[in-house]
Amino acid sequence: MFEQQPTLELLFEQLGLDSDEASIENFVKAHQLSADQKLHEAAFWSAGQRDFLKSHLDKDDEWAIVVDELNQQLHLDSTK
Repeated sequence: MFEQQPTLELLFEQLGLDSDEASIENFVKAHQLSADQKLHEAAFWSAGQRDFLKSHLDKDDEWAIVVDELNQQLHLDSTK
């Protein structure tokens, strides 16, 4: 059985968000987090989205790499 490797685009699809390049870029720009804000605790996530992100980070599975990538992108402004 073939399982597709998780990507940022697939993560956005799983979260029910638009997953084209421009939409991802706009989301990242519009949702920057402070350095002390945990990704899964951000106010803009629904309960289901929050659970998805946290569960995959906790499991440290194949999705965790992509979730961490999103985390880094959403904290770009806090590293400047």
